[in-house]
Amino acid sequence: MILTSTDSVDGKTITAYLGIVAGEAVMGTNVFRDFFAGITDILGGRSGSYEKELRKAKALALESLVEEAKALGADAVVGMDLDYQQIGGNDRQMLMVAASGTAVKLGQPQKST
Repeated sequence: MILTSTDSVDGKTITAYLGIVAGEAVMGTNVFRDFFAGITDILGGRSGSYEKELRKAKALALESLVEEAKALGADAVVGMDLDYQQIGGNDRQMLMVAASGTAVKLGQPQKST
């Protein structure tokens, strides 16, 4: 499955647009991760635990998107977009990653004569 943020796939032609597909992942954070992230905010630097959760959420969202595209018979998803959100109140934070794009069928480019 080809995933791209562009509106085409180099060397291929889009023969059919199958529809918009999406995948979401919502991951809960916990008090220990929040505590250490707060220390990182004060001292500076990267929060490895949050980065790990974001990567995990992105992978799950893309996996869900690919499953939906395959169910439509797609060869690729073009025009992909990834959105990241933090949802919830101060006492209960959740990380959300949403992936969306257009599922398409691909064919070989037509040769000019």
